[in-house]
Order: sequence, then C-alpha cells, then structure tokens
Amino acid sequence: MLKSKMKNTLFTALISAILFSSCANNSAPDPFKVTKNHIGLLNDSTQVKELDAIFTNDSVVRYVAGDEFIGSINTIEIFEKGGKKLLNLSPKRTLDSTSVISSINIIDPRYNTDKNISILSTYKDISESYKISKVDNLINFIVVSVDEINSSFTIDKKELPASMRFDMGMTIDPIQIPGKAKIKYFMVHW
Repeated sequence: MLKSKMKNTLFTALISAILFSSCANNSAPDPFKVTKNHIGLLNDSTQVKELDAIFTNDSVVRYVAGDEFIGSINTIEIFEKGGKKLLNLSPKRTLDSTSVISSINIIDPRYNTDKNISILSTYKDISESYKISKVDNLINFIVVSVDEINSSFTIDKKELPASMRFDMGMTIDPIQIPGKAKIKYFMVHW
C-alpha cells in the first residue's frame, strides 16, 4: 500500500513538472520585440498573405498602385484598432501575396531591441549598444547601419553640426555624429 501511494505521488509530481515546463515554454513571443530575424510576430519568411492572420486585432491597410506595370513597391501599413500606426511594411515583390516582407519601418515606440533601442533612442544609445557597420551621407539625412540586427537608423542632418550638413561627398565617421542626435526612422531589412 505504501509502495502504491509513493508511485502515485511520484507519478503526480512528474506529470505536474511536465505540464509546468510545457506551459513555461509555450509563452507567447513579445509582440514588440525587435531581433535580427523577428519583429514581434513577423519574421524574415513571413508572406504578405499571412499578415491578416498575424495582425488579427489590428488593421492591415494595403495600397495598390494604379498601374501594375510601374513595378513600385506597395507599402502595407499596420494600425492598432484605435488608429495608432505601428509599422510600414514593404514586400519584395508588388501585387504578390506570396512575397515576403523585405523591409519594415518601425513607427511605434513600443517596438524595441533586446538592448532597449527604439524609435525614441538617440545616436548615443545606438552606438553604445551596437557596432556601427557604416554611415551613408545623403542629401538631407544620414543613415546609420547596424548589421548585427539588420537595421538602419535615419538621422536628419539638422541634428548634425553645420559643417557636416551640406557636403554630401563628406565621409562621416561614426564618432562625428552627436550623441544627442534623434532617430527619424528605424528600419529593419531582410
């Protein structure tokens, strides 16, 4: 009888441990976490046709260009039901529901990386958290690339010293960018 009770107790403890560990492992992913291959529930192999299922509680807005022969990328916007814009998605191929997403412009500040970088971060936050891969000097902006997380951060040249704003041929070294420079766009590219 004692042996039977011990077996039942051991069996119950074993089943409880299995259930507890399976519940802990099945926790939902953070819908606002940005990593190299994921943004919330999106990943680098998510197809356009899957967006409605992924964003069931949100609004997915697709714009279709008037002429399919233009070949331009159609932006897909994601809004919360309350109207707050979350993301702009660009598929690799236009008018193809099987196309994967190639780039994502993060609008909502709740999206952040493991190192707490979001659209509200400054250049200093980025440079202290990640290795800067390159800096591109454009007409009105600079684009700071971070290969570690497949991301780029656009900074308005108004955030730079006057001597760096007007020379597009100038090579900008990452140490020349002021730490307080604000991010205008946070993009992830797959």
